[in-house]
Amino acid sequence: MTTETKEDLIKSIDNAKTTGFHYKTWLISGLGFFTDAYDLFIIGVVTSILALSGWNSFSTLETSLLDSTALLSAVIGALIFGRLLDKLGRKAIYGIELIILVIGALGSAFLTPVNGVYILIAWRFILGIGIGGDYATSSTIMAEYSNTASRGKLVGMVFSMQSLGLLAGPLISLGLIFSGIDLALVWKLLLAIGAIPALAVVYYRRKMPETPRYLVRVKGDTNSATKNWQKYTGIATTADASTETVKESWTSIMKQKKFLLTLLGTAGSWFLMDWALYGNSIMSSSMLSALVPSSVVGLNHLIRTTEYSAMVFGLAALPGYWLATFTIDRIGRKPIQMVGFAAMAISFGILGIFHQLLSATFVAEFLVIYGISYFFIEFGPNVTTFIYPPEVFPTKVRGFGSGASAAGGKTGAFIGTFLNVIILSSSIGESGLFLILAFLSVMGLVLTIFLLPEPKRMDLDQISGENGLLEGESVKTGIKAN
Repeated sequence: MTTETKEDLIKSIDNAKTTGFHYKTWLISGLGFFTDAYDLFIIGVVTSILALSGWNSFSTLETSLLDSTALLSAVIGALIFGRLLDKLGRKAIYGIELIILVIGALGSAFLTPVNGVYILIAWRFILGIGIGGDYATSSTIMAEYSNTASRGKLVGMVFSMQSLGLLAGPLISLGLIFSGIDLALVWKLLLAIGAIPALAVVYYRRKMPETPRYLVRVKGDTNSATKNWQKYTGIATTADASTETVKESWTSIMKQKKFLLTLLGTAGSWFLMDWALYGNSIMSSSMLSALVPSSVVGLNHLIRTTEYSAMVFGLAALPGYWLATFTIDRIGRKPIQMVGFAAMAISFGILGIFHQLLSATFVAEFLVIYGISYFFIEFGPNVTTFIYPPEVFPTKVRGFGSGASAAGGKTGAFIGTFLNVIILSSSIGESGLFLILAFLSVMGLVLTIFLLPEPKRMDLDQISGENGLLEGESVKTGIKAN
């Protein structure tokens, strides 16, 4: 353990060099996000396999619910865990969300009978509660342990583990299918595998200490905060409770205009982005079916669409995630989110207007444009909407601000996934859907321009308005609070 010259605790966090404890926090948080992505997106492949493994055909409603229920319950999980983060503390609940996720994943795999579609939907509901909780908890904890210079990268690295989960789904699916295992077992294995990464880090999440920011700003417990920080990082610090604790209540901060407008920006842009992303990703097997010749049917048809999905995720989405993550502290959150939404609007608009591209005749052309849209979703609002919330809300309401923002995103994901099934089976079809997504992307660009700040290289107290709260000022008006 190394000991540095003592300095103020919050400054010590902001100024700390990026070292092993940052990467340890990232790995503990990031493996959860690998699991989240895998579990959310694998259901599209599983739904296709069920139809080939002896299950009865699904109605449009049943398909919609199978594909989207976990997203709906993720809204509930994000709101519940976000509030609990602020009320009980980060340590008290961290890891519980993954236990719920594991229960949902294993129940889906091993306690769902053949043709038990609504039982599977119920287990997916439980799974989603845990996923939503992870969105609220992991971003908040990583942000509160991060330094100012690399905060965007560190929080982005947590989220970008989603890219590996996104790619793992189709690759594992193809591996199991080509192995020759009975499809009746394949879908169970695909659902069960989603529990493994979560199980690997539950213990470490439960052992993580309370974040010093929460102990100081909310609880006023500077002794525990400095001890936790030194034990976890090896950095010795000092803190003065009389000058560090925010006195204004959780409720009064929530009612302030700045909080509400910022929440509209974070939750609204996440809502619009997730509608585009999740509808596309979960429905990718169905959407990409138009690229497969009509002579290719059954399992071979599923293999072809899964291969296309793997290509798009691996060659376009994955690089986008990590490029955004490693450049965000230089370029900034707002420029990346604006460019991403603009490129999404253009890509979706082209696919909607030139609908003939979605055919077996123009496979390469479609995949290039579709891949560009995926690249800029990731090198754009998919990463930035996760990073923004824990940065722009004060510590006392950071958990709920992050959870409510994620809930906004998952509401969009649920609506998009649920409606996409209906839209694709209607006269609107794929071309109409892409035009809808282009419009939503334009709306996301507008919200970003007018409602979101640029947090690049600003400390959390400054960008979140916490400095004003510490001085007894209202974030809303700057007037001294009574």
